[in-house]
Amino acid sequence: MTGGLFRLITAVLTILGSMTLLPAVAHAQTDGSGTPKFLKLTLDAVAPGTVTTSSDQKLTISGTVTNIGDRAVDDVSVRIQRAAAVDSPSGLRSSLRLDQVNYEVTGPFQDVTERLNPGQRKQFSVSIALRAGSEASLGLTDPGVYPLLLNVNGEPAYGTQARLDDARFLLPVLGLPGTDPTEPPAAAPPTVAPVATTMIWPLADRPRMVAGKPGSVHGEVELLDDELAVSVGKGGRLEQLVAALESVAPAPGKDKGVAGSVCIAIDPDLVSTVQTMTRGYRVLASPSDPSGATREGTGAVAAQEWLDRLRALAGSMCTVALPFAQVDISALAAVNDPGLSARALLAPADVVDSILATQSMRGVSLPDSGTIDDPAGHLLRGHGFGTAVLASSAVSSDGAPVDTDNALTTAPTTLAPGVVVGGEQAAPDVVRVPGVSVEQPAGSPTDPALRVTTFDIWSATALAAVGSSPPTPSFTPSKVRFDVTNDSRAARLQDALGAIAWSSLNPAPDRPRSQLLMPPQQWGASREEGVALLKHVELLTRNHLATPRSFAELVATPPDPQPFTLEYLPRAAQDAAPQQFIEPVRAQGARVTELMNALVELPESELTPLAFMTPAREDLLRALSLSDRRADNDTLADLHARRRIDQATRELDAMFASVSVLPPGGVYTLASEQSPLLLVARNELPVAIRVMFRIEAPAETNITDIGEQLLPPSGTRSFQIPTEVSDSRKLVIPISLTTPDGITLGEPTSVSVRSNAYGQALAIITGCAAILLLLLAGRRLLRRFRGQPDPADEGFTPDTVERAGRLRRARARLQRQ
Repeated sequence: MTGGLFRLITAVLTILGSMTLLPAVAHAQTDGSGTPKFLKLTLDAVAPGTVTTSSDQKLTISGTVTNIGDRAVDDVSVRIQRAAAVDSPSGLRSSLRLDQVNYEVTGPFQDVTERLNPGQRKQFSVSIALRAGSEASLGLTDPGVYPLLLNVNGEPAYGTQARLDDARFLLPVLGLPGTDPTEPPAAAPPTVAPVATTMIWPLADRPRMVAGKPGSVHGEVELLDDELAVSVGKGGRLEQLVAALESVAPAPGKDKGVAGSVCIAIDPDLVSTVQTMTRGYRVLASPSDPSGATREGTGAVAAQEWLDRLRALAGSMCTVALPFAQVDISALAAVNDPGLSARALLAPADVVDSILATQSMRGVSLPDSGTIDDPAGHLLRGHGFGTAVLASSAVSSDGAPVDTDNALTTAPTTLAPGVVVGGEQAAPDVVRVPGVSVEQPAGSPTDPALRVTTFDIWSATALAAVGSSPPTPSFTPSKVRFDVTNDSRAARLQDALGAIAWSSLNPAPDRPRSQLLMPPQQWGASREEGVALLKHVELLTRNHLATPRSFAELVATPPDPQPFTLEYLPRAAQDAAPQQFIEPVRAQGARVTELMNALVELPESELTPLAFMTPAREDLLRALSLSDRRADNDTLADLHARRRIDQATRELDAMFASVSVLPPGGVYTLASEQSPLLLVARNELPVAIRVMFRIEAPAETNITDIGEQLLPPSGTRSFQIPTEVSDSRKLVIPISLTTPDGITLGEPTSVSVRSNAYGQALAIITGCAAILLLLLAGRRLLRRFRGQPDPADEGFTPDTVERAGRLRRARARLQRQ
C-alpha cells in the first residue's frame, strides 16, 4: 500500500508540474522547428567590414539583443566564433547555415546585461583580436573569406543557461595587420593577376501605371499609388541608388576609376513613368478600384530632380536599357506578337536615350530572370540582340544538362581543362550558342549565333540579399535557398562583400580572373550599402586584387571556342509569368495591331496613332512582368496581371466600339430608283481612321462599293452610297463598318429603305402610253395631209375656227412687239 500510494503521489505531482510549465512554453516564440525562442540577436555593424593590412588589429562587432519571449532572461552574454575559410563558391552560401560546432575557433563570452525582461532590448559591442597573440583572438593567419558566428547565451526563467540565438556573416580578409612592429603584415600574393571586375547597377521598379488608359496629349496619367514619389524622393529607394552612384561619379577630365566598371541598367517603364509624373499626375484613392476616385499626386518636383540627377550620371557613365517593365522574355516569345516584342525589346533603348539625353549600349539584353529558353533566345537574336546576359548556370556545353541542385554534393562535369558550368567553378566570360542563330547574308562579318555573357550566381545571390525586401533569385540552387530576411541587413551586406572578394582571394588555374557583378533589377540597397559595395571594389583595386573593366569591353570579349546551349532553369519556369496569361495577351495584342493598321497620322493632329495605342501594348507587357514573382506566394502578382489584361481588354472594346454608323430614324425613302443612299459615320477616337462600309445588299438592290474612306478624329462624316432599287417595297439593308483588313468596328446597324419606283409595271405603262401618243399624233397628221377633217374637231363651225386662227395670229404679233 505504501509503495502504491507513493507512486500515485509522484504521478500527480508530475502532471501538475507539466501543467505549470505548459503555458510558458506555449507563449514563447519558435524558430520554425517548434523549439522555443526567447532572444533575437541582430547584427548592427562590423568594423572593419573588410580587413586589410592597414586595419585595426581588433574586430569590433555591434549588435542588439531583444527579448521576444514571455519570460525574463538572465546573464545574457555573447561570443564570437570562426569557421575555416570558404574554399568553394557554393561555400559563400552554404557556410552561413553551418552548425555552430563547425565554428571551431571561439572567443570568450562577454557580458551584455544581467537581465532582459520581455520586450526589452539591449545594444552591445564586443571586440576580439584578429591574429593570435597574448589575448583571445580569431587566430587568422592568411587572407580569405571567413564565416563568423555571433552567439548569444542566456538563462530563461524556469530554465538553464543555453544558446538562445546567433547571427552569421562573412568577413573578407584581404590582408592582416602585424601584431607588432617586428612582424610583417600578411596579404594576398601580389603575383596573382587582378580580377577584371564589371558591375551592373540596376534602376527598376514594379509597374505603377493604371491600365486601360489610352495615350493623349494633355491628359494626366494615373498611377496605382504614390509609392514612386516616395522612392524617388529624399531617402527613397531609387534616390539612394542614384546617390550611391554619385559618390563615385567621375569628375570631368579625371580617371573614371571604379565608375568605369559600372554600367547603369535602366528600366524604360520606370523613367517614362517618372517623366510623366513631372507633368502632373493622379493617384488612385484605392489601388484595388482602378475605376474609382483619384487624388492629386505629390511627386512631381521629386520626379524632376531625380531625373535631372540620373541624366547627369548617364552623361558620364555607361548605360544600357532593360527589357520593358522586367517582362518575362520567355513568356513574350510564347505570345509571339511582333508589336509587343518590338515594344518590349527594341523601343527601350530609344526611350532611355530620349529621356536621359544619352546613347545607351545596343544589341545587349539583360533578362530579369537570368535564364531563358530557346524560343526566347531566337526572339532576342531575331530582334538584333547579339548578346544576352545570363547566369553561369543558364548555359551548358555540348547540351550536357546542368545539375545545379546537386552542385554541392557531386563533382561537376568538366567541359574543358577544368572549366565547368553551373557547379563550383565559373563559366567562361562569353560563350557562343550556335543553336540560337539567325540567317545572315553570305560573307556577312556578323556572327549569326547568339552570344551569352555570364555572371557568377553566387555573388549575384549575395548581392540580391542586400537591402530591403531581398528576393532569392531564380538561379540560386535549391540546396542553398533559405529565407535571408532572418539575417540583419548588416549581416547580408557582409555576405555580399565576402562574395565579391572571394574570386580575388582564391586564384585557380581553371577559374577565369574576371567577374560580372549582377544585383537584381528591382534592387533595395540603401545609399550606405551601395557606397560600401562600390568602395569595396575600389579597395580591391587599390590592393591589386581587382581591376575595373567596362561592360562594353566585357561584351566584346571573344567567346569561348566550345559550342554551348541554353538551359532554362526549373526554378525560373516556376517563377515565370503563368501560362494562363499567354493566350489573353496574344489575343489582345493582335487587336492592338489590327486597330493600329487602320489608324492614320494627320499632319494637323498632335496625337499620333503610335502615341495613342502604345499604352495598350505596354499594359499587356506589364501583365507579363517578373516583378514580385520571386515570393513563395504569387497570388498578388497574378491578381495584378489579370486586372491589367481585363482593363486593357475593356479599353480595346471601347476603342473598336467608338467607330460606327449612325442608325437612321424611321424609313429612308429614295426619290427614285437610282437615288443615292445617305449614311453618316462617327469616329469618337482622337485619331483619324480608315474604314470601309460592309453592306449586305438584298437581291432587289445594287449598291456600289465606295471603297476605303477616312474618318476625321473625334468627328462625323456623311457619305452618298450609289444605290439602285428595283422594288417599291420596304427593304432592310444591314450596314456595318470595318477596317481595310476586314475587322469589324462598332455595332452593326440596318437601314429601312422605300423607293418611289414601280418597277416593271411602270415601264410597261409608260411604254404603252408612248405608243398610243404616237398613234394619235400620226392619225391627226395623216388626215390633215389628206384634207380630211379630224373627228376630234367635230362641233367647231368654220367661223369659230377662223376666229381662233385670227386670235392666234394677233397674240403672235403682240409677242413680237
